[in-house]
Amino acid sequence: MRRLPWYALYPGLEVARPVYNKNGQVLLGVGTILTKRYIERLKLLGIQALYIEDGLAPDIEVNDIIIDETRIKAVSLVRNFFVDRDRESGGKIKRGAIMSREITETISEIIDQLMENRNTVVNLVDIRGYDEYTFSHSVNVCVLSILTGITLGYTRERLSQLGMGTLLHDVGKILIPQELLNKKDALTVEDFEELKKHCQYGHQIIKNGNMTDIVTASVSLQHHERYEGQGYPNGLKGKQIHEFSRIAGIADTYDAVTVDRVYRRAIPPDEAWELISSSGGSLFDFDITKAFLGHIAAYPVGTIVLLSSNELGVVVENIKGYSKIPRIRIIFDPKGRYMDGYDEFWLADQAGLFIVRAVDDIRNVFFNDQKAVKV
Repeated sequence: MRRLPWYALYPGLEVARPVYNKNGQVLLGVGTILTKRYIERLKLLGIQALYIEDGLAPDIEVNDIIIDETRIKAVSLVRNFFVDRDRESGGKIKRGAIMSREITETISEIIDQLMENRNTVVNLVDIRGYDEYTFSHSVNVCVLSILTGITLGYTRERLSQLGMGTLLHDVGKILIPQELLNKKDALTVEDFEELKKHCQYGHQIIKNGNMTDIVTASVSLQHHERYEGQGYPNGLKGKQIHEFSRIAGIADTYDAVTVDRVYRRAIPPDEAWELISSSGGSLFDFDITKAFLGHIAAYPVGTIVLLSSNELGVVVENIKGYSKIPRIRIIFDPKGRYMDGYDEFWLADQAGLFIVRAVDDIRNVFFNDQKAVKV
């Protein structure tokens, strides 16, 4: 099993993980054979990638760090909460319970599942359409933040507070025009100033709900603040930014750059890992960055990688804290011959061997006696 972006899909591939619509119903089930029509439909829906089976890694499974049912339920709850927050005259939000018992229970489920395996590594990038971005993004930021909080030694009470704050961190976007959120062209100065207001909007919505504390509400206000004062809305620095918000800022950035948007393509997990890593101590708190990245696979399980030996391998395992040096199985030798036998090793044990890059579509790799190059 491995993940392929939509532009690398082709008829004949077998679906290896189910694809769901916004209501949690299965669009494509496991074992479905892709056709040209299916691929075109997925593109129209904004589905950015699929987990497929093409025979290169038939024994490899890529599992989510929370169960599918919990993720689907959480996305649905966030969607319903956002949709139900209608505008009143003057841009105010209708009063009501901001945090339902269902949301609280779902956050508790997420904590339980993550605490069952504190050393888990994020190998799966969830599949979502453009229309589901904000809702799925909110759940991902919540999950990644709680996972980081566990590493930092948070109590269950603090994990619950962190989960509540991060799940609702983008609620202020309900007061931002959809045409601005989905604008394909570059934002004008005026556009960006309007977009930045979602932080204050969200903070006010959560405070008005009277169902959470000021600390939790601060995540919505501060998740775009940056460690050396480069962020917004108030240009806070260092410890002026609440720790929950410092965690949320990293999780928010990582998830945002690893998914397709209407105005740009996603960047690969290894590039996202490097982006976050290089920002530790400047944009982000260094210690929190280290805790966060310990759980993030730079090369998720199932990724095809080109090695410095000109061999192609597939990542078969990652362990916490060693995100850049996974266990690899060689599948093609330098001459492009498929390797029937399993030659596996931890990259750290191979002196001088390193990953050149991840490969989405091996059809675009040409082999000759000297090297493998992209054509």
